[in-house]
Amino acid sequence: MSHPQSYEILLVPAVAGESDDDAEPGGPVRSATVSATGETGASGYPRYAGEGIVADIDPATHAVEALLVDGAELAYGLSARVGEKNAETGADA
Repeated sequence: MSHPQSYEILLVPAVAGESDDDAEPGGPVRSATVSATGETGASGYPRYAGEGIVADIDPATHAVEALLVDGAELAYGLSARVGEKNAETGADA
């Protein structure tokens, strides 16, 4: 299975009880483009890194399975959203 070479990660304020069907809780407080490192993270999923963010992402569901922001766990009250980036053009896929 071919994995995407990069993703855009958006860190957004989390809302209590939010589900995937709920509207976005607000604009991102930070975003970063992460690229495949060629490694597998401790979670067993491909690892991506860039702009201070390291993430293990499930390529089938685009779920973030592990995340470090500037070397620390994600701050309480934030949630990570993922958007696939086209590796050739840098545009949203």
